[in-house]
Amino acid sequence: MRPIYLDNNATTPLLPEVLQRMNTAWDTAFANPGSQHSFGREARKILEDSRESVAEILNADASEVIFTSGGTESINMAVYGFTLGRTGTIAVTAGEHPATLMACERARQQGWKIVTVPVDDQGRLNESLLPTLPWHDIRLVCVILAHNETGVIQNMSRLSQLCHDHEAALLLDAVQAVGKTTVDFQALGATALAFGAHKFHGPRGIGGLLLKRGVKVAPFLEGGHQESGRRAGTEPVPLIAGMAKALELWATDAQSRSVNIRTLRDQLQQDLTAHCSPVVVHGAQTERLVNTLSIAFPGIPGEAMLVNLHLAGVACSLGSTCASGSVEAAPSLLAMGLDPEICKSSVRFSLGCQNSADEIMEATNRIVAVASRLRNGT
Repeated sequence: MRPIYLDNNATTPLLPEVLQRMNTAWDTAFANPGSQHSFGREARKILEDSRESVAEILNADASEVIFTSGGTESINMAVYGFTLGRTGTIAVTAGEHPATLMACERARQQGWKIVTVPVDDQGRLNESLLPTLPWHDIRLVCVILAHNETGVIQNMSRLSQLCHDHEAALLLDAVQAVGKTTVDFQALGATALAFGAHKFHGPRGIGGLLLKRGVKVAPFLEGGHQESGRRAGTEPVPLIAGMAKALELWATDAQSRSVNIRTLRDQLQQDLTAHCSPVVVHGAQTERLVNTLSIAFPGIPGEAMLVNLHLAGVACSLGSTCASGSVEAAPSLLAMGLDPEICKSSVRFSLGCQNSADEIMEATNRIVAVASRLRNGT
């Protein structure tokens, strides 16, 4: 039985073109990019070319790109930098990723207050309640731009304007968004934006933080003067080159890739709705990442579904891999006002550009068989 990978929101396979770019960089850019000799200058050229490429695709200035070890470090770096030596209130959307929640919890322990920005039953920001937040004291707002569990994409225009009006920094967790949907740093009006390469077929261990030009934050890592003194540590040039290549591949093929993946996701959703009823699709009435299907099978515990799908050769998850191991209902689903039992029966399927129509058809057959067997107690 051939296994089928439908857990691309957890991580994605490395594309061959990305590996090739990295292998070339390992050979030609092995030197420290801070060194002044010819080897170092070659590494520096690849580093800066990659920075320019990433900046262009995300509509940022190259000086706004800071390379980090991934999304988690980028988020922690931003929260730390915006809160160190200050006090005030952080506004965090309900159902944020643990990287953001834990970073904000550390700030709370140092005297900051935290308020929750509510979402509606589709997981969207509740815009009618935004003006009621304590804007007089809010210094930082953290929002997950595209949710890792539901795929719901936030409309940032209203909140971005409020942050601007009240001089509050806006941090966007775009880890699931970059390389899957259009991300325009300038248009979003964010102060900072985090992303990670392994979510869009790049290597693990590399990511970035876009930091608005003119904004200064305390460095999260102390040491050398790399990344213009904002992130110490010798830059891993081959990983950075691989990330740039992965993002370039997405940008070149974004439209057709999105259409293909959406078609497969919608087919999977349609067939599961038809043959596994009753089901509940989360965020179905709003804009979602084209690859994400968060779906509940009422009456079937999510853990049982996950284990049996694993045995059936279908790789998926209960939601955020970073929060796996918990049998509690997902906070992001509870924040949408869903019944806890519905939350606990939810499974996330996340597709990638390497999935085929035949795979999705076969996956559907296996999922239907598993759900039927569990509901019948056999």
